[in-house]
Amino acid sequence: QVQLVESGGGLVQPGGSLRLSCAVSGSIFRLYDMGWYRQAPGKQRELVATITSGGNTNYADSVKGRFTISRDNAKNTGYLQMDSLKPEDTAVYYCRFAWRWWGQGTQVTVSS
Repeated sequence: QVQLVESGGGLVQPGGSLRLSCAVSGSIFRLYDMGWYRQAPGKQRELVATITSGGNTNYADSVKGRFTISRDNAKNTGYLQMDSLKPEDTAVYYCRFAWRWWGQGTQVTVSS
């Protein structure tokens, strides 16, 4: 059973930065794509960014130029670097691995 453990959420002021991490158990991390999603109160979960096993990335228009997805296959860990954060980025952020397994979610709140 694959397990995902997220960390790095918190409260940050507008314009600030956070880095989310997603540690994946087992030895298959390097073989599959992973992504980050978010869900704000009263809204549907939406895709934020994806990265393929080969390192190709894709971003939602709302975060392009501000967020960066990356992965470290040696550490079985994916990351989401979030810069120039806005109040509308406030949500629970989830990582997803191999289009199948989900993390538990981590709260990101952008507020002054």
